[in-house]
Amino acid sequence: MPQNISHRYSDLNLAFLPNPVKKDIGILYDFDAVKASVMNLVLTKHYERPFHSEIGCNVTAMLFENITSITALSIQKSITDVIQNFEPRAQLQSVEVEENYQEDGYNVTITFYVLNITQAQTITFFLQRLR
Repeated sequence: MPQNISHRYSDLNLAFLPNPVKKDIGILYDFDAVKASVMNLVLTKHYERPFHSEIGCNVTAMLFENITSITALSIQKSITDVIQNFEPRAQLQSVEVEENYQEDGYNVTITFYVLNITQAQTITFFLQRLR
């Protein structure tokens, strides 16, 4: 008896790792798809996407500023704006950016709900400049 599996959201896995069974590009579903989209938006620079220069978040440019609470607030505002403007599947709950002087970067925590799903999702990562 075939099962009817329903997914709300799906995206390609941008790591382009093949599915071991189908030998095709993997697909992300639901939470994983929206998480990947949020991370892509945060790490995309303005003018990086052809014909859509408005999509992006300049956090990588802000990493070359001095590590201060003002820069952390600018990063927080930029992340909030890009998610609210360009990811309609995510309902943003909070964005927290903390300075990390020892490792010369910022600890970022993004909490959001995927629309029509009641469980909150959290993404935590470390932003630092690369030379």
